[in-house]
Amino acid sequence: MNDAPSTPENASEAAEPPPIAQDPAVSAAQSRDVSSADVSSAEASPADAVSVETSSADAPIAAPATAPEGAPAPASESVPPIAPSPTLAPAPSPARASEPAPPASDVAAAPSSGIGVLLVNLGTPEAATPESVRQYLKEFLGDKRVIEKESLLWKLVLNGFILPFRSRRKARDYRKIWNNENDESPIKTITRAQAEKLATMLEPLGKHVLVNWAMRYGEPSIASRLQAFLAWGCDRVLIMPLYPQYAAATTATVCDEVFRFMMRQRRQPAIRILPPYYQDPCYIEVLASSLKAELKALPFRPDVIVASFHGLPKECSLKGDPYESHCQRTTQLLREQLGLDESELILTYQSRFGRAKWLEPYTIRTMKTLAKKGVKSLVVIMPGFAADCLETLEEIAGENAHVFKRYGGKNFAAIPCLNDSEPGMLMIRQLAMRELKGWV
Repeated sequence: MNDAPSTPENASEAAEPPPIAQDPAVSAAQSRDVSSADVSSAEASPADAVSVETSSADAPIAAPATAPEGAPAPASESVPPIAPSPTLAPAPSPARASEPAPPASDVAAAPSSGIGVLLVNLGTPEAATPESVRQYLKEFLGDKRVIEKESLLWKLVLNGFILPFRSRRKARDYRKIWNNENDESPIKTITRAQAEKLATMLEPLGKHVLVNWAMRYGEPSIASRLQAFLAWGCDRVLIMPLYPQYAAATTATVCDEVFRFMMRQRRQPAIRILPPYYQDPCYIEVLASSLKAELKALPFRPDVIVASFHGLPKECSLKGDPYESHCQRTTQLLREQLGLDESELILTYQSRFGRAKWLEPYTIRTMKTLAKKGVKSLVVIMPGFAADCLETLEEIAGENAHVFKRYGGKNFAAIPCLNDSEPGMLMIRQLAMRELKGWV
């Protein structure tokens, strides 16, 4: 649940930690994730079936200069010249989900020969400001998959307390990790990079395979990207939610948004959804090998390694959400791959929100407990995050590192997520090729 709101368990832990000097390992973990390189989630206004407009927000994304194989080239005099790219899907102008779908006649007129691949992550505000963060949190916390409450009391609490006060505090947190060069959140920089690199990897399949990226909350939206795929003649679309472990609040809400868009289409493409890959051998192997490489580069040897996953209300598990068992299975396979036991690799859950009981043990309490027990050197990995974001860069590498050291810990390192690293991209490519079988 990248860039989702996170709240420590009690008021003392929720207080903003004073600035601290981070050790080199933490700095390295933070700096590695935010690359300034441009690479390839909110909606666009309906485009003509054979023309796509570009927006300034998506300027780094290059639209194809030619249509997919077998499809006529789009003709629109209103579209400004754009840089050619054989595999990246076009970047439409942003719009909202409430806007009407394009006329059925337009969709029917579109060519039918392309395959779209859409990487989806959770989302991010457009700016590190209270206003932008408030808009993002309103969309995120207003999703019934995320907060399963519809009472009037919840709406009053959300609009009267959470949004006004939390937005200001989270805006300060975003400023700490903001990619100032690109003026965007790291999760957006990294997800774009993942899409662009995947597009390059899939080029041998042909120009009819288009790759793009979207955010479930915020920009660019899932609907805008799907609209672009239809405009470019895609009759088959692979949706790749970048959540290794399934949760209704992550994978399911991506599917919800895809299906809401599809319900408005007369001519629907075939849709495939990447299943959770929490125990995929390639995923486990890449996690383990990347961790080994990071450990070798550290100036200390950790006494304990913590695998921190995003938290989830315990009630969700009781209702049948498999997320907890998926996290446990991932951790078990990692232990086996690394040759570690339960005391050497500990499973915890972070980012607790509200007062309800969430999955335990809580990461931030574990930091305190381990330090008090005499653990001096600690490494934290976050296997459930495909890209570094607020929860990894600020919550773990900042807040949790501070708590660990405040209670007696000495060395702390937050291991970067797989991001757009070479091993991470090889894994994403393998997942994509597996799901594209029969289409390519």
